[in-house]
Amino acid sequence: MKAAWRKIWILGAAVLMLGAVPATAMADMADVSGNYYVEQSSISRGKIGRSMNVTFSVENKTNQDWKDVRVVISSYMSGWYSEEDYVFPFEKATEKVLGAGIAAGSRRSVSMPVRVRADLKEGYYGLSVELWVKQGDDSEFRQIDGGENVNIYVSAPSANDTEDTENVDRQIAFALGEGQATPYGVYPNVLNFSINMRNSGLSDARDVTVEMVLDKDSEVFPFDINDGSYDRYYETVAAGETVQLPYSMAVREDTYSGFYELKFNIYYRETATGDLQKQEDSFWVRIKNKEHEDEQQSGATGEHAYSVARIVVDSFETQPENIISGEPFQLILRMKNASSDIPASNILLDLESETSSTGGGAVFTTLSGSSSYVINSLAPNETNELVIDMQATAGIDQRTYALKIKETYDSPEYKNAAAEISINIPVRQIARLNTGTIEVMPADISTGAESNVMFPINNTGKVLLYNVTVAFEADSIVPTDTYVGNIKPGETGNVDVMLTGAAATTDDGKVKIIITYEDENGEVQAPVEKELTLMVSEFSEENFEDVFAGQDFDVMPAEEPSFVQKYMKYLIAAAAVVAVILAVSLSAMRRRRKAKKELEELEGSDDEIS
Repeated sequence: MKAAWRKIWILGAAVLMLGAVPATAMADMADVSGNYYVEQSSISRGKIGRSMNVTFSVENKTNQDWKDVRVVISSYMSGWYSEEDYVFPFEKATEKVLGAGIAAGSRRSVSMPVRVRADLKEGYYGLSVELWVKQGDDSEFRQIDGGENVNIYVSAPSANDTEDTENVDRQIAFALGEGQATPYGVYPNVLNFSINMRNSGLSDARDVTVEMVLDKDSEVFPFDINDGSYDRYYETVAAGETVQLPYSMAVREDTYSGFYELKFNIYYRETATGDLQKQEDSFWVRIKNKEHEDEQQSGATGEHAYSVARIVVDSFETQPENIISGEPFQLILRMKNASSDIPASNILLDLESETSSTGGGAVFTTLSGSSSYVINSLAPNETNELVIDMQATAGIDQRTYALKIKETYDSPEYKNAAAEISINIPVRQIARLNTGTIEVMPADISTGAESNVMFPINNTGKVLLYNVTVAFEADSIVPTDTYVGNIKPGETGNVDVMLTGAAATTDDGKVKIIITYEDENGEVQAPVEKELTLMVSEFSEENFEDVFAGQDFDVMPAEEPSFVQKYMKYLIAAAAVVAVILAVSLSAMRRRRKAKKELEELEGSDDEIS
């Protein structure tokens, strides 16, 4: 009998221990029971070392509209067991501004694109979400909560998992020389200059080394090589951060006047333990020294050298500044006689455009039909401005194209001197997109119910659309937005989102669709607006079933459930049965022992009486 009871106790203890496993396995999850404004209906899932979206909803439970909302996923979490123990799962903190705001009493879905660290272990991770809002007459953001929590789950990527390579390529990228003038050095002085280097990507760069490529040839590299190393090192260059590359270099004695291209190799890591990556870039400087040999033309006898003037492009600009493929523009050329004492006359300029790689024709053409222009004369250091009406060929790729300027001119001591220079002109393409059939299922719902909206976004242009986001707005629904990502030319991005009914429709049921995207510089472009029709009615007993229209209660888990998860309800029921059996058995044993003791006491009493 005792052996049987021992088996029952062991079985009950095992069931109770198994029921406690999930709580142990989820020990790194954040507590969301204290959330007030933020709600996460399902845990976002991602892959280690890959990009993912963290999704949740924000509800304005105040009595004032939020004009703008800034949502921040912070890199720290207050109230954690220990600050040293908290593991932030992403490469950097991130934030997003909801420009449309959130009306009082309304809810809005939020999707935050992030990149998971490559050194994480598989499991659950908690995040702190901060809300900063503008309301009333506020001109600045104010934090409305100390931070609320959401959770994510990350797992190791499998061999079949792929990632948008275009998005990965833009995680880290460097731009040199943004917003600064070309440094100007004069022999024999030392040229002190700094180069702006900006991380234009989405992630922080680590172990950044900038290597200047040196050369012994004075026609390639115009500076004396004095230092042992011209490398510049930075432990971290954050996304969007600009750092200075300082240099102090003496101009070479044997170098010639002109523009010189300095080349750089930029080495960096995407993560602290990642492989070393490389980017090549260049930066231009201008040097003033002796004139080049091609400015000295030999006479017929070969015994004397005749000096000639030097005609250069002092500066140029275009109107408009951004040249669009297929549209006309004005090229404003400022030609200068850079000679200090030699005049030039009968100056003939022939413009020769780079040819297109797609059609084979000239990229730039003149509207007048002539590509030759004449300047009667230029005195030493004099500048003359030419305004030329041109057009960029339609259908060319978005990049910079060369325009050669071939010069023929006379100087007092030499006739028909020839030279050739070139300028580089950037051409842009207009981004184009359209949408396919918009499916709304169902098209009629009650307040509180959801409708599934699906449609494709087609990139019909020749440039990549970055960070495409789609927002849905109407008085009858909860404002919602969803992140689509990057869409390459000729490819399609798909929208699949659930819209929730907020109030009965009082108009024709039109829901505004606002599609936004960024260009290669990260600037948000003018939105594209579409419409869909969704009718929302007040909830009532008659349309009770509509509340659950479109709901999928048979949600398949993202991964195979464990034994405990699969049979939890049976294990709990078994534990309850065992507990009841134990309680009943113990009670029966106590009653039998009490009855036996009372009987023995009674018998003993009878013996004493007799």
